[in-house]
Amino acid sequence: MGMGSLLEPGMLVRHPEKPDWGLGQVQSNIGGKITVNFEHAGKQVILSDLVDLMPVFEPPHSTRRN
Repeated sequence: MGMGSLLEPGMLVRHPEKPDWGLGQVQSNIGGKITVNFEHAGKQVILSDLVDLMPVFEPPHSTRRN
């Protein structure tokens, strides 16, 4: 079992096989179907049985403070 069941709306993720899609935000996670809005690919439905999305925990660079 992968990380898919732990992903919740609002979490940031990356698709391990589609780095060009950029950062994505989880919209929903229902029955193994994870809807993610990616910055360069738009809204995609990912099957958690087939793809282990990678959670992103670091803040975006634009929000860093010195």
